[in-house]
Amino acid sequence: MSRKWQAKRSRKAGAPPGTLMHIGRPGSSDSHLRLVSYDADQLQESHLQGLQQLPDANRERVLWLNVDGVHQPELIGTLGRQLNLHPLVLEDIVNTDQRPKLEDYDGYLFLVLRMLQLDSHQQIQSEQLSLILAPGMVLSLQEQPGDVFDGVRERLRNGRRIRFMHADYLAYALLDAVVDHYFVVLEQLGEQIEQLEDELIERPSPEVLKRIHHYKREMLLLRKSVWPLREVLSRLSRDESPLVSNETRLFLRDVYDHSIHVLDTIDTLRELLVGMLDLYLSSSSNRMNEVMKVLTIIATLFMPLTFIAGVYGMNFEHMPELGWRWGYPAVMLLMLGVSSGLLLAFRRRRWI
Repeated sequence: MSRKWQAKRSRKAGAPPGTLMHIGRPGSSDSHLRLVSYDADQLQESHLQGLQQLPDANRERVLWLNVDGVHQPELIGTLGRQLNLHPLVLEDIVNTDQRPKLEDYDGYLFLVLRMLQLDSHQQIQSEQLSLILAPGMVLSLQEQPGDVFDGVRERLRNGRRIRFMHADYLAYALLDAVVDHYFVVLEQLGEQIEQLEDELIERPSPEVLKRIHHYKREMLLLRKSVWPLREVLSRLSRDESPLVSNETRLFLRDVYDHSIHVLDTIDTLRELLVGMLDLYLSSSSNRMNEVMKVLTIIATLFMPLTFIAGVYGMNFEHMPELGWRWGYPAVMLLMLGVSSGLLLAFRRRRWI
């Protein structure tokens, strides 16, 4: 699996802190701004043409601004100035190789996590998701269009409990959607690994070995994405931040438990892949041993035959058997008897 774009961080070497330089996948189109504004009674969804259309946050309504595409540093810089975000936060948003983390700034929380999806080639597509939780507002920024938040949007449209809660509960719902989608990815990978195990038992081949290494790399990527997130969720559920209510912390503990479950599943699949690799090596070794055993038996059978043929191939003048009418059939029968005797001895010793 090729992820060469991750190596482009060297372009930013030597730049001062807070420099907005996009590091990540190049965007195919302009960034899209999607605003959801709601309270217990009303819900409004709109696509913004510019940040000047963004209303001010307040305690009466919750604003959720989702930005698809962080490859335009000018837009991120304008957004940061309008919302009074720290330059280091903006730098982390456009540098999309960040590890999951939580940072507490004056008046808002900044979270980074990985949003994972499985493509048609059974490769995990890891996308950085940045969340900013402020009073009455949640800002989500992702690299590419398409996410795992359709369920959250449907809950908002249907007027369920989420509409009666504050912005911290919306942030929890987004975190929960990301972590729950990890299970979807793991289930799909688990089914593929089970099929691969059946193929390995039936017909081990170099192609199977290649796929085993592929899934081992995918498990490593999963673990790197989930392990730091566990610490982020633990801090969110324990720290006394005024932006997160005690009621929401109870739900965050549930997401933390889900992250532990995800890690346990990842470790189980990794151990299964290690066992499959050992099984492949063992099968290859056994197959080589079988080949060597057959070649050894053939060589052993032909050693006495070669000796007999060598003796009667010598050109001495006085060899009585050379003038005997039945000499040739007798030597053939002798060779057949020696071979049969060796095969019988091998079978009695259970070598074949």
